[in-house]
Amino acid sequence: MSQGGIELETSMGYLLKEVSSALRVAMEDVLRPLGMSITHYSCLELLAQRPGLSNSELARGTFVTRQSMNVLLQTLERDGEVTRPAEAPVGKALPTRLTPRGRRNLTRASAAVRAVELRMLASLTEAEQSEASRALRAMARSLREAPAETGR
Repeated sequence: MSQGGIELETSMGYLLKEVSSALRVAMEDVLRPLGMSITHYSCLELLAQRPGLSNSELARGTFVTRQSMNVLLQTLERDGEVTRPAEAPVGKALPTRLTPRGRRNLTRASAAVRAVELRMLASLTEAEQSEASRALRAMARSLREAPAETGR
């Protein structure tokens, strides 16, 4: 055991980080030739599933700052992948929607990302995949709901 009390070989947090890093690299590898980043892809995917999201909602859904999302949306709008009204219909939020070009680009990216996910899950049975999904959701819920223990 290390001095801090965590054995890396058996640490669930370390293992999750390792899987997350490997997934990120694999996704970047398939998205790069399509001219996309993971955030770009995630933004298009969110808009396909929930048209009309605002900059803030997209930022939360893709785990980036509002400022970073605003820069991305300006680029996507310039490139013809999304459209936003010149003025907010209600309040200050500008609802964003995919264009036909954005949908076509998303279709290619989704196929590439799905192939990565299938590769990641290839050695698991359906039952193991279901259990892993349940366990990961439970871990995320526990971290969101329980206050952090400081040990003091």
